[in-house]
Amino acid sequence: MSSRADQALAANRRTVLVTGGAGFLGSHLCDRLIAEGHDVICLDNFFTGRKQNIEHLIGHPRFELVRHDVTFPLYIEVDEIYNLACPASPVHYQHDPVQTTKTSVHGAINMLGLAKRLKCRIFQASTSEVYGDPFVHPQTEDYWGNVNPIGPRSCYDEGKRCAETLFFDYHRQHGLEIKVARIFNTYGPRMHPNDGRVVSNFVVQALKGEPITIYGDGSQTRSFCYVDDLIEGFVRLMRSPGSVTGPVNLGNPGEFTIRELAELAIEMTGSASTLTFMPLPQDDPRQRQPDITRARDQIGWEPKVALRDGLRHTIGYFDRLLSAGVPA
Repeated sequence: MSSRADQALAANRRTVLVTGGAGFLGSHLCDRLIAEGHDVICLDNFFTGRKQNIEHLIGHPRFELVRHDVTFPLYIEVDEIYNLACPASPVHYQHDPVQTTKTSVHGAINMLGLAKRLKCRIFQASTSEVYGDPFVHPQTEDYWGNVNPIGPRSCYDEGKRCAETLFFDYHRQHGLEIKVARIFNTYGPRMHPNDGRVVSNFVVQALKGEPITIYGDGSQTRSFCYVDDLIEGFVRLMRSPGSVTGPVNLGNPGEFTIRELAELAIEMTGSASTLTFMPLPQDDPRQRQPDITRARDQIGWEPKVALRDGLRHTIGYFDRLLSAGVPA
């Protein structure tokens, strides 16, 4: 090694499995881990993941891409696991709801079994959807939620809730080191242009000069976390002491109405788009805002990127996609 820094890097180098690694969040996580000097195995079945998200890593000596579905067992040797595999937008997870549940539940069982065999730490990308349409606001991790178990969103909401159950049972029964993050609305470059989420919807519609579609009256609230902030939270949680299992809310506590977001998208793109209103989908939550006290106290994390700054990067990304003729 050429220096003490190189020796320290080699000593801390790990082989990391990222399931769903070609997705929006997974690809950013792969970038972060590669930049830190780790070996990364990116696993994806490309149901919603996209090769263009990770094509800049293809050929990198510390990056490996494996096409695989987590609902089937995996035999591999790694030092730690980030389990991000699952469609995360209503358009995608409702396309094949049975497969969505299988991905959350069978995927968790398979990845937990792998972690148990390897005796390695495992991270679960859970979701604020475990809170359903909450009666508690903002949402704290000790709130059990208000979830419809038989509605059109249940495949995702209940699948993720069951995955959390499995993680904590493996922790209690087998002493497995687990890290569970509950992710609130996240946005940024590499979002799928057709994922049906409000940020991508509004930005694409504004850039194309189309009417901005608001479901309901637009008074429902969301909290928007920029992707770089979220990935920092992932890494901090994974590297926290073993006693910190989570669940830990990761999201931006700044709360905005859907209408405010639509108006901001129009303003920042200079669009002539108007607002159009449609009926609210079944079980769509009225409020969503994380209490991040636990994240601040246990992993020293809070988001840094303001909504306007994050939207500027996101608008630039979608503008480049549309200019390149990518369908959206």
